[in-house]
Amino acid sequence: MNSQFLDLTTFLNRVLAYASQDFTLEKLLLQFHLDPNNLTFHAVFSRLADILLANINIPNACALIGAGFYAATFLMRTMVPLRVCGIFSALFFMAYGALATAIPTFLMYLLLLPINGLRLFQIIKLVKKARVAAQGDLSMDWLKPFMDRRLFRKGDILFRKGQTAKEMYLTSTGKYLVTELNIELPPGRLVGELGFLTPNNRRTQTVECIEDGAVLTITYDRLLEVYFEHPDFGYFFLRLASDRLLQNNARLEGIIEQYKGKLQAAAAISPR
Repeated sequence: MNSQFLDLTTFLNRVLAYASQDFTLEKLLLQFHLDPNNLTFHAVFSRLADILLANINIPNACALIGAGFYAATFLMRTMVPLRVCGIFSALFFMAYGALATAIPTFLMYLLLLPINGLRLFQIIKLVKKARVAAQGDLSMDWLKPFMDRRLFRKGDILFRKGQTAKEMYLTSTGKYLVTELNIELPPGRLVGELGFLTPNNRRTQTVECIEDGAVLTITYDRLLEVYFEHPDFGYFFLRLASDRLLQNNARLEGIIEQYKGKLQAAAAISPR
């Protein structure tokens, strides 16, 4: 380690010795009270340390720390630590402005402090709501006030496979059948949400009413409005769609296993 440091010091000394031969740089070195004929890395470092210590006071120290926090904001990958660094930066620059009687600097960072504080509060609040949404149940009762009621009679088709999807349904009363899968939907089931996620907004299944009842509906346009008004709804909807896809995947795996069992049974009893 020491040999590497000595090699680096030697290299820097050679660079400085070469640079000191320049006339313009020589004048600059003289202004900093450095001897161009005896220019070394140690001499430059010592002179810079002397200048720094001579000019360091409480206001400048506050400004330096504030600048450090400000620079740290550009390194943050998430918003919470970015806002925290912004708040500390504003506080130290305010201290600098007050101690150095730099009124414009003090007023500017006094204005930035509540802005960063408000944004930090909003982000933390949103994160808490997102965690509650991600850990909560899959109930969509809170969405009912945004939905309209519609009646269906036995034999009515809610939507057909391949149709353009424009709304989502929540079964309230009656019974409904997913015809392609022969699955009965009881009250309280959300249907039609996958059409909201498909690129061309097409229905993936056909749903038929097999017993008179009512459903609650909400258009996809209104669904987008609810999303922007209530960002935590996105987590609910993501969990609902993921749950539906997992159920469909498990159902398909069960059907495949049934067919495999039938094929194996048929092969076992077939004459050789």
